[in-house]
Amino acid sequence: MSTVFELDPSALTVTPLADLLAASENLTLSSFGPVVTYSRKVFIPLTKLCRDVCHYCTFAATPAKLGSAFLSRDEVLAIAHTGVAAGCREALFTLGDRPEARYGAARHALRSLGHPTTLSYLREMARTVCEETGLLPHLNAGVMDKADYIALRPVSASMGLMLETASDRLSQRGGPHFGSPDKLPARRLASIEAAGLARVPFTTGVLIGIGETRAERIDALVAIRDLHRRHGHIQEVIVQNFRAKPGTRMAHHSEPSLDEHLWTIAAARLILGPEMAIQAPPNLHRPDELPALLRAGVNDWGGVSPVTQDHVNPERPWPHLDALAHATAEAGRVLRERLAIGPAFARRLDEWTEPALAKVVRRSVDARGLPVVDGWRAGSGGAVPHIRTSGDSAISAEIARIVERARTGDRLDEAWIVRLFEVDGPDVALIADAADALRREVVGEAVSFVVNRNINYTNICLFKCGFCAFSKGSTREMRGRAYRLDLGEVGRRAAEAAERGATEVCLQGGIHPDYDGNTYLDVLRAVREAAPSIHIHAFSPLEVTHGASTLGLPLEDYLIRLKCAGLSTLPGTAAEILDDEVRAILCPDKLSTDEWLEVMRTAHRAGLRSTATIMFGHVDGYEHWARHLLRVRDLQAETGGFTEFVPLPFVHMEAPIWRKGNARSGPSFREALLMHAVARLALHPLIPNIQASWVKLGSGGVVAALRAGANDLGGTLMDESITRAAGGRNGQLCDSRSMAELAAEAGRTTRQRTTLYQPITRLEPADAGE
Repeated sequence: MSTVFELDPSALTVTPLADLLAASENLTLSSFGPVVTYSRKVFIPLTKLCRDVCHYCTFAATPAKLGSAFLSRDEVLAIAHTGVAAGCREALFTLGDRPEARYGAARHALRSLGHPTTLSYLREMARTVCEETGLLPHLNAGVMDKADYIALRPVSASMGLMLETASDRLSQRGGPHFGSPDKLPARRLASIEAAGLARVPFTTGVLIGIGETRAERIDALVAIRDLHRRHGHIQEVIVQNFRAKPGTRMAHHSEPSLDEHLWTIAAARLILGPEMAIQAPPNLHRPDELPALLRAGVNDWGGVSPVTQDHVNPERPWPHLDALAHATAEAGRVLRERLAIGPAFARRLDEWTEPALAKVVRRSVDARGLPVVDGWRAGSGGAVPHIRTSGDSAISAEIARIVERARTGDRLDEAWIVRLFEVDGPDVALIADAADALRREVVGEAVSFVVNRNINYTNICLFKCGFCAFSKGSTREMRGRAYRLDLGEVGRRAAEAAERGATEVCLQGGIHPDYDGNTYLDVLRAVREAAPSIHIHAFSPLEVTHGASTLGLPLEDYLIRLKCAGLSTLPGTAAEILDDEVRAILCPDKLSTDEWLEVMRTAHRAGLRSTATIMFGHVDGYEHWARHLLRVRDLQAETGGFTEFVPLPFVHMEAPIWRKGNARSGPSFREALLMHAVARLALHPLIPNIQASWVKLGSGGVVAALRAGANDLGGTLMDESITRAAGGRNGQLCDSRSMAELAAEAGRTTRQRTTLYQPITRLEPADAGE
């Protein structure tokens, strides 16, 4: 989205401030919504020696004023461990520019530490902090070249260097940068460009109020914009206001007004565009001025430390996080933590981060690239976090309009669905409440479930899906015993299920190398002979495709054979994410999106109904979720064959792709809740039933989903094994009494159903799980 100010920045100087602020706020909300980020950091001043002599700086000191030239390893680790104890995730290393070029004391200290340069010692300390504490280092190491950045890249999540100004005039005699060779704009611009060449996520910015003109600020912002256009590496731009500090040459220099800061923030947003993160330090303004900064275009507060002072502005203490959250909310925004690497870059780790650091980052973030801090994970049995239910955000009216379109049955487009998944704070409750109200209108208050048994007839599989911990890959024992049930055992389990009150058996398994299309037909016959009246819900589209291809039959012909042998309905598994961009990573040798859809289309045409699933929270993004929902909706509009939609949060603990560091740790609770709510809205009125998986969500998650649009709890699942193999801890059985207790906690009652959602008056026996 380009603006007139990107094309002609000079227009900023003649446009009224109110107009600039309004345009800037609209751009900010279009990309970031109400979310305002900050990094919970610990400040590590590795050395305060510096070869430069900036006239406003209180950070730099001379050897005579310091007890030692550098912090020792023990001192660095002590600060880092204090930060970890306070919940920090970032270690901000700040230091002067190459002090060994000016001070013999620095050279001597480095020799005693076993290092030739400050940057060499910095590399060792950053690696030590990362390895021993888990904090992600952000390095502010001054002017560097490409080789320096490449050397430091393996031990840092990001780096930074303030441009401050593009004006050479400020480096002349009498200017604030006179005598500071590293503050020459050309040198700093070259260093920022070198970071781009080294593929380093980078923070830069401008310092306003040190004698520059507005036109010179525009020049600096345009220079940053152009560097980012060439390399794409700028993760955020700081617009910092000068504060006079006692004891410096500029102690009596006038400070920029609030309006001057607002103008520059808006100029930065309008020049740099809607997707650039714009930061302003919150400790350099009064708390009551912070909402104005947000409305001007700020979407990030930078690093805020609960344990260390701002060593660059020591006279300005950090605001308490509760106070910062309150000030943020005053502007209709929601405060959320981020990592040292910006969220946009945390979503593209293979491009921007070394593998060891990428693994740490990827495992900690949600699909936005923001850290999951509430401790909830699918399958873990953890406590459900609180979701804010009161108030409005700056985009609540926009979200309400999208919700209303969905309630009328309109097909939402991809961008609208993505917007729903992006919400946070009070808008999560807005969507959940709307989905719940729609559920009440469509299917009423009863929570349905089916009494069934899972029969996973083999865990040996030819395919290598990255998410699957159930499959053993061969007949060798890997991650547990490999097995293959014989037909007699399959039939015995089906008969036992019927005797215990089950109305359905769900049959699925790996693609065994010895299986062909006749195998699946034999399985059906074995079940039908052992339990003539039971509903057979069996075979994913992958199994159907495998069976048809091994017999050389068209899909429709093979599905008719399956139906004649006793198949009643199909589970909508193997869908994962119906987007080939994701499938290429997650399950590259599996069915394509179009192939999965074609199996379902053909099955529906043959009179076999099915479920539809989504397995989410791994290598996917909100755009993929939206495409999946729309593809399911469009097929339902064509065939009407789906009985329900089943969100399946990724259970990560034993998944191979997660253990290799190549997937996130499942969705956050916010994302899992929104999946159920957004599915209710996006699939309305074509798919009336939204299921909540007690195996994945646990009891607390199920209750929350039932209050956010879900109306079904699926099956009692005697012998559930797939989620357990992935590390899930929510059990193998949820009998009718347990289902009733879950529904009651959500203020609802239960009803037993058939696979096709017909009511059943009798309930399963009380001892069905024994």
